[in-house]
Amino acid sequence: MSEAKATGGKLPLHWKMLIGFLAGLALGLVAHHGGGADVGWVQWLTTYVTQPAGTLFLRLIFMLVIPLLFSALIIGVAEMGDVRSLGRVGWKTLGYTIVASGVAVALGLVLVNWLQPGAGVDPAAAQAMLAQGADRAKDIVGATASQPKGLDMLLAIVPDNVVKAAAENTILAVMFFALMLGIGLVLTRTPATETLLRGIQGLFDVSMTLIGLVIRLAPYAVFCFMFNLAALFGWDLLNSLGKYVGVVVLALALHMLVVYSLMLKFLGGWSPLKFFKGSQEAMVMAFSTASSNATLPVSLRVAEEKLHLPKKISRFVLTVGATANQNGTALFEGVTVLFLAQFFGVDLSLTQQVTVMFVCILGGIGTAGVPAGSLPVVALICGMVGVPPEGIGLILGVDRFLDMCRTTLNVTGDLMLAAVVSKGEEDPETA
Repeated sequence: MSEAKATGGKLPLHWKMLIGFLAGLALGLVAHHGGGADVGWVQWLTTYVTQPAGTLFLRLIFMLVIPLLFSALIIGVAEMGDVRSLGRVGWKTLGYTIVASGVAVALGLVLVNWLQPGAGVDPAAAQAMLAQGADRAKDIVGATASQPKGLDMLLAIVPDNVVKAAAENTILAVMFFALMLGIGLVLTRTPATETLLRGIQGLFDVSMTLIGLVIRLAPYAVFCFMFNLAALFGWDLLNSLGKYVGVVVLALALHMLVVYSLMLKFLGGWSPLKFFKGSQEAMVMAFSTASSNATLPVSLRVAEEKLHLPKKISRFVLTVGATANQNGTALFEGVTVLFLAQFFGVDLSLTQQVTVMFVCILGGIGTAGVPAGSLPVVALICGMVGVPPEGIGLILGVDRFLDMCRTTLNVTGDLMLAAVVSKGEEDPETA
């Protein structure tokens, strides 16, 4: 799909989304300055227009994500040609994912220990913010009780009913089934399986076409998201938690600009400038939607049309990476747990911080690629090391902005991983 078709006009999609972002932010701040959520027309507009419009856009995207993930991963595996090729790419993907996530969490922990963002928070303001987010925090903390832990978490990856897993949006279970089906297609080469593969290719093509139509609404959805954020909260919460936000954003920026650049240069033989220039559309989409899964269609198109990566590699790595390669999420979780520990006066030992780091790496692999998908994991880790899980209510006011930032790192990391893994893997269609 060409960019012109995807945007529905001559202006590139990422510029349209940027215009929507700036317009929504500016008008939202004006509305907040005029009274914010207490003003009737702002409350009416956010309740009945902008919030439903943004929700509708995300639902349209999520409606198509499961068939896209399912078909793209199967095709990516089947196009490997043989199990040895699949194993080689799979191990490279896993290895680079663990390295990148480990460096991300370590970087975040070093910065939060050095800059101590939780030590300077005003207790009165924090209690007020905690009260504002109490109900939502309670729901998130309560949700962690139903999440599988330990060995059950690993067993849950293998679904006993794939239809049920899809209905419950258990992405890892669906991806495991798709991976097994793809391996089965690689091992079974008959006319019937070739017909099945063509049918799955048709599902992928239809999903991409439909998502291309939905993506045309993205600039309007971005406007709605930013208007809601600015009109209801303004910059008060950002100011109150400025040090915390600053540490998270600094860590994310360093990881993207330094770590990713080094991996691209020395592991993939890529020019970082060329890579980031080609990836900008997916980065803007990720920042706008705060969802790796919602950005996946754009990432797939960027990988093939802008970065010219081998299709069989990009489809496999990006579909797996949308859930499993979330460096930004792992980094955010580590910084947040230590920030809350500092705020509540909980002194974490080096062993506990190493435990936090390990769990964050695993959490980055298993976290759902949807907005706020990492909050239950943060609550779970807090409970493990003695930090009150309800403390996540402190960050709810700024989480949307940070979610947008960490999702940008996640999506860029997926594309970086695909570029690095692609080194030495030839694809006749893209050579």
